[in-house]
Amino acid sequence: MAAELVAGALLSASLQVLFERLASEEIPQPFKGKKATLVLPDELNTMLLSANVLLSDAEEKQLGNEEVRKWLFKLQYVIYEADDLVDTIDYEALRSKLEDESSSGTSKVLMNFIPTLMFTAFDDTVKQDGTEILRKLKILIDQKDVLGLREGVQSKPSQRPPAPLEEFGVFGREADKEVIVDLLLSNDVSDNKISVIPIVGMGGIGKTTLAQLVYDNDRIQKHFELKAYVTVSDEFDIFKITKTIFRGISSEIIDIENLFELRRKLKEALRGKKFLFVHDDVWNENYHLWDALKSSFESGASGSKIILATRNENVA
Repeated sequence: MAAELVAGALLSASLQVLFERLASEEIPQPFKGKKATLVLPDELNTMLLSANVLLSDAEEKQLGNEEVRKWLFKLQYVIYEADDLVDTIDYEALRSKLEDESSSGTSKVLMNFIPTLMFTAFDDTVKQDGTEILRKLKILIDQKDVLGLREGVQSKPSQRPPAPLEEFGVFGREADKEVIVDLLLSNDVSDNKISVIPIVGMGGIGKTTLAQLVYDNDRIQKHFELKAYVTVSDEFDIFKITKTIFRGISSEIIDIENLFELRRKLKEALRGKKFLFVHDDVWNENYHLWDALKSSFESGASGSKIILATRNENVA
């Protein structure tokens, strides 16, 4: 029962953090003027508030009601998805801002044109993911009468003034970024050929933003011969992850549906090369699955690194 109560407390904390992030959200320049994207934070905030007022009653009833407990777990997962979406928008806002500051004159015209093209696809992805999250939240909220959940008094989201992005230094983790970059550039791998660097913490602390900023760092780009970024989430599909990594490091077009053959191709592509792989939003802690995945990396050069961004300390 204690574990269930802790889960409820963590869910409340995650919601509070997400409310604050939505209140201080900075919309990237290419998004401005696009109504569907601009209203997304407000729609998401409204839906989350509707879920929040049910949380107190649900936390009490979960101890004797299995269906309510399942409802809470589903809500927790959707909140994590919303947090990841805000992470993605945050990263694009920061990248766009830095890109704009580093360009000038004629080059600025070109730089402004290229990101706009990139954002067309990105904007579609944000709208698609945001719409799916809103749909899931609506389904959960609509179940309140069936589950007998009552609206209760909740602590109001923080009313402190939104802080500018620079105040936090990527949500207060600029120092963490430098530490991780230094670890990635270090050749101290002890007895292991490949080092694993975890980024652990609850939703809302900017793990995805941090991982992406590290991945895009100029020194990191030059240091590693091969790089791939994979969002894992709750579905740990070895075949899908392996294929995503292979596509990230190779220009070869493959049509392989056999895992053994795919792993052989990946080992061949990695042979003797120093690589960096980022596994973001990792949930699964099944060590057998991890061992099976990591065995495909053994042909890489010494000094290769893997970043694991996760909410689960057991994964790290």
